Amino acid sequence: MTTLHLTLPNSIQRYLQEMADLEGVPIDQFVASAVAEKISALTAESHLRARADRADLPAFQAILDKAPHRAPAAGDE
Repeated sequence: MTTLHLTLPNSIQRYLQEMADLEGVPIDQFVASAVAEKISALTAESHLRARADRADLPAFQAILDKAPHRAPAAGDE
């Protein structure tokens, strides 16, 4: 495991402590979890963007064109 020394403004440190306390975990565990969530979000975004770049839009439109054209059901509009 790696140790990082982090300088934060006092206001952020106080808020960080409050959030960690609410979660019932130490600050280092809260920060590790928050960093892991951010990495996961950025990785997922990158993956989805790469998938979207490979999309075959004409093929997708052809599939949509096969769906019946109906008004949405009540409550789904």
